[in-house]
Amino acid sequence: MAEKALELTGIADFDWNSIGKKQDNYSAEEKEKLDQLYGEKLSTITDLQIIEGVVVAKNNREVVVNIGYKSDGVVPLSEFRYNPDLKIGDTIEVFVDQAEDLQGQLVLSHKKARAGKSWDRVNESLAKDEIIKGFVKCRTKGGLIVDVFGIEAFLPGSQIDVKPIRDYDVYVGKTMEFKVVKINNEFKNVVVSHKALIEAELESQKRDIISKLEKGQVLEGTVKNITSYGVFIDLGGVDGLIHITDLSWGRINHPEEIVKLDEKIQVVILEFDDEKKRIALGLKQLTPHPWEALSAEVKVGDKLKGRVVVINDYGAFIEIAPGVEGLVHVSEMSWSQHLRSAQEFVKIGDEIEAVILTLDREERKMSLGMKQLTPDPWNMIMEKYSKHSKHTGTVRNFTNFGVFVELEEGVDGLVHISDLSWSKKIKHPSEFCKVGDKMEVVVLEIDGENRRLSLGHKQIEENPWDVFETVFTVDSIHKGTVTSVNDKGALVGLTYGVEGFCPARHLVKADGTSLKNEEVADFKVIEFSKDAKRIVVSHARLHEEVKEEARKTEKATKKADFEDSKKAVKKVKDSQEKTTLGDYSALSDLKDKLDGKK
Repeated sequence: MAEKALELTGIADFDWNSIGKKQDNYSAEEKEKLDQLYGEKLSTITDLQIIEGVVVAKNNREVVVNIGYKSDGVVPLSEFRYNPDLKIGDTIEVFVDQAEDLQGQLVLSHKKARAGKSWDRVNESLAKDEIIKGFVKCRTKGGLIVDVFGIEAFLPGSQIDVKPIRDYDVYVGKTMEFKVVKINNEFKNVVVSHKALIEAELESQKRDIISKLEKGQVLEGTVKNITSYGVFIDLGGVDGLIHITDLSWGRINHPEEIVKLDEKIQVVILEFDDEKKRIALGLKQLTPHPWEALSAEVKVGDKLKGRVVVINDYGAFIEIAPGVEGLVHVSEMSWSQHLRSAQEFVKIGDEIEAVILTLDREERKMSLGMKQLTPDPWNMIMEKYSKHSKHTGTVRNFTNFGVFVELEEGVDGLVHISDLSWSKKIKHPSEFCKVGDKMEVVVLEIDGENRRLSLGHKQIEENPWDVFETVFTVDSIHKGTVTSVNDKGALVGLTYGVEGFCPARHLVKADGTSLKNEEVADFKVIEFSKDAKRIVVSHARLHEEVKEEARKTEKATKKADFEDSKKAVKKVKDSQEKTTLGDYSALSDLKDKLDGKK
């Protein structure tokens, strides 16, 4: 059975948009009047715009702001830390986050409004050289971070105040006035200064103070800063410098020995410059110079005690009293003739005793001596170091011609290079000994007037050349070792530690080659000089003489053979002559006999 279709009829003027909404039950006429009233009284706002509003209420957490909208907005009080003087009725800028949230509340932000226009306002402040307020948020390296128009700006420590600030933390959480001094738009950096506000005021004060200054004027000031080279003094709006040399008549290592920070002291004006506004101050000039207070009874020859304050290579400065110093030259520290460094005798801070050698009160100079407090060893030189006496000394230094040997402090002598050894030929003393060695010496000569001693070392022993003269006679043969070779010849070590010289041509061996270093061979003495301490030897002479002897022997043999031959020939001739004559005699006799017969 077919169902009968349901037939629906609609409402012709139904407002489908009103579904889910409250009914306002306003007539069209009433609604028009309300729209007109809202248009006159309420502002038309949109999200994300910056507008001005009026503070209508304030508590310790929030600020209520009226922007002419149907509802007021609430802003956290923390966004106004930079402006602790905020009060009801003040006009401020706010940023509309939302005209109406889910609860129908107007959402505002003062911080975002400031940030939105902050760079324009910061640049405008720099251009107009305006004074602005900022909130010091925290401390950072070298300064403070300041909230300015919602931007974090940097306040360098040197720009906090005209005087050095040692504790930055006291400024954290405070609202202060500043000037913008530098902006880097590329890196969004802002630098502000509080000092700039003070300097402008102080500049006029400085001009007024400097105009009243006079050399020699005594003023009271406060120690503002201490450096290694001096002290800065605040004279009440203008600074002056006391150089370290003008703090005390005596020598000081650092100004902190004389003054302390924030201490009030009396100073005198030494110099000042109107243009550069530099003021040189003095502290020591307020007291008399110590030389003026030096007793008139102090004279040359007096003994004084003092402290070593400065040491140089040439001497040491001794402080007798603060501001009164004397110089002890290194030559006056010891009777020794060999000048050494002053550091070997004294060091900084030592308390020493000295004798006044010269005194010039006008020039404020004094020379002192330390060695004068001990006896001069040369006064007893003849008794202690008589001629030919033997002693043991210390090698102090070398020269090309000899060795200086110290017998005691202040007494030394020279051992000439020729008096070091009887047998060795020494080119330089360093070949024989070294500095610091102990050496036995004999006093050869004394020159008390010039404080000179001639010493000898080889004279400790008898002259071995007296013995060598009997051993190394000319033509005697000795075993030797070649110790060094040069173009002229070679040195040959012989017995008894003596050296001989072999000329180059006398080094030739029998096979025609020459002797080399370290070779051992027989040598013949061909020259001996006791005075010159020289022995000349030859190796070649040995085989040359053998050859010569052989040649002579051969020659003698040949000569003897020749003589024998000559005698034999003569004998034969003589024999022949006798036979011939005999024959002649026999013939003569025979003839005579024949003639007789006739």
